[in-house]
Amino acid sequence: MKATGVVRRIDDLGRVVIPKEIRKTLRIKEGEPLEIFTDREGQVILKKYSPIGELSEFATGYAETLSKTTGHIACITDKDTVIAVSGGSKKEYLEQNISEELEQLMEDKEIYTSKENSDVSMPITKNDNSQRKYNAQVVYPIISNGDTIGTVILLSKESNTKMNEVEKKVAQSAAAFLGSQMEI
Repeated sequence: MKATGVVRRIDDLGRVVIPKEIRKTLRIKEGEPLEIFTDREGQVILKKYSPIGELSEFATGYAETLSKTTGHIACITDKDTVIAVSGGSKKEYLEQNISEELEQLMEDKEIYTSKENSDVSMPITKNDNSQRKYNAQVVYPIISNGDTIGTVILLSKESNTKMNEVEKKVAQSAAAFLGSQMEI
């Protein structure tokens, strides 16, 4: 654990203010849920809660099925990181923070399909840059109880690949299914 040097007091209602700098660094927004853990030494640990993160094993299996079925790279994200990947480099995607563009897409609850011969592709992780990395992409938001909790992404780096209606429907079905699992 890293010390920040910031000390806060608990108020009469048992609340502690998390400093703005820390919230900004950890991308914690107002109203976002946090999980509370304790360890044997009596430390209290706050962690951003990821509802879809609870399904990470299931999401990994689902990503493998999507990849085998479509022949594309399949990624499943929560609101902050890639939680499952298949058909591509796990090191390149898994547990990487998502890009600001993907974050904005989720916030707007938009569906993204790359256009043919586009010079730009949607960056998936913060490590992606604006150069054309993927030839074809489909991104569907996972929506649960009206809130976006992640995305299902199909990617291809092959030059002759194009995402058609089948891939769009597969991604849409996966996103709807994962969203419905969170509502149970």
